[in-house]
Amino acid sequence: MEMDRRPRTPREKYGEELRIRRTAADMTQEALSERVVCSPTLISHFEAGRRLPKPDDAARIDRALGTDGFFARWLEDLESKFADHFAAMAELEQQATVIQQFALSLVPGVLQTDDYARALFGAYRPNYTAEELDEAVVIRTKRRRILDGPAQPVIWTLLDEAVIRRRVGGSQVMAEQLRRIGDMAEAGRIRLHVLPYDVGAHALLESLLTLMSFPDSAPVGYVEGFLTGNLMDDPALVAASQTAYALALSDALSQQKSLALVSAAAEEHAHGQQ
Repeated sequence: MEMDRRPRTPREKYGEELRIRRTAADMTQEALSERVVCSPTLISHFEAGRRLPKPDDAARIDRALGTDGFFARWLEDLESKFADHFAAMAELEQQATVIQQFALSLVPGVLQTDDYARALFGAYRPNYTAEELDEAVVIRTKRRRILDGPAQPVIWTLLDEAVIRRRVGGSQVMAEQLRRIGDMAEAGRIRLHVLPYDVGAHALLESLLTLMSFPDSAPVGYVEGFLTGNLMDDPALVAASQTAYALALSDALSQQKSLALVSAAAEEHAHGQQ
């Protein structure tokens, strides 16, 4: 029996059921898209588990397939608290056994302290309340469960030096954040490496990158920009991303030297230096 190439996420199961019901109704993706009022490509994304339909689309799918609200009700259980471009990534990182992350300018979300995350959320929201920031921080905090869960994936963390120099949330918040990262590295919970400024150009200078490996399916990659994200499962793209990560890692400081640099930066922030 052929093994699924990607992890079996709830979204994929939703998409598979949609494909089964559509096929049983003797309807093509094109025909269903006409009834849902969307493109055939979007139906393909739904069935592949890459996207979830909006509630109105799910309701139209139910009407087209005669499924009596089945997909609309299931959608309620799948709706993510995360941004649409990040929702699939958030699901997959819960299943990964190895996570290799590179951060270009900010501490990776799964390693952020509450105060660091709150400072970030406040920086890009023109109007916000304390309650809104608290809710956003709680959602991000849930991602940290992978650090303490039973699976406990191996986490490689590669940081551009800009990450540890940019003072997010003030000197004490930044010092606390860097100390947390250092403590995790010293405890063996993450593998830490820093790409110092004097390396100059490196293979990942243009983007953050997360690579995830799984016990029974092919690896995937994820890159993110402003309000956008791209989950890659194409083997060629994933292989190219793995090569770029390896090249950048080869330019980084050793873990011992990286720890020393992070610890020194933490003390500089704590004393208002830099």
